[in-house]
Amino acid sequence: MVELSLHVLDIVQNSIEAGATEVRVTVRDRPDERSIVLAVDDNGRGMDPEFVERVTDPFVTTRTTRKVGLGLPLLKQVAQASGGDMDIVSTKGKGTTVRAHFLRDNIDTPPLGDIPSSLAVAIATDPRVRFVYRYEGAKGAFEFDSFQVAELLGDVPVSEPSVVQWIKEYLKQKTREVSGG
Repeated sequence: MVELSLHVLDIVQNSIEAGATEVRVTVRDRPDERSIVLAVDDNGRGMDPEFVERVTDPFVTTRTTRKVGLGLPLLKQVAQASGGDMDIVSTKGKGTTVRAHFLRDNIDTPPLGDIPSSLAVAIATDPRVRFVYRYEGAKGAFEFDSFQVAELLGDVPVSEPSVVQWIKEYLKQKTREVSGG
């Protein structure tokens, strides 16, 4: 995966498959800091400590459709190649947090990519899940909550194509405003 946004989408998909009803995605991309931080927190099934220890092994997966799970191992490898790292905190029955940081000035740090589009896809895929997105940039921070939008829309589903497009454009605009770019 050449962009961090694709890693975020992969982790969000893991959260949904783990039965999460709430997924929080945080991006801290402040030029005054040495690193870029991505975090995905969920309230899914969680993992026991033994599985957390093994989950970054590419030959460990809970999926039955294939025998390898490359998402977390690749994210860890990319983070470490950039001089950063990744950690996972999980409690069985309570949820999981995946946090990765990447050194900003390292040539091996991939671009953030299009995180707003990745999140819009996730929201459209499963509107029953509450998605909270927080972006922290050079000019401040903003937070987006998919359930607040759904409440405002009433009977119009957030998976409606025109709503998904609006969410994507809104997230892009707000990200630009607080990123300083």
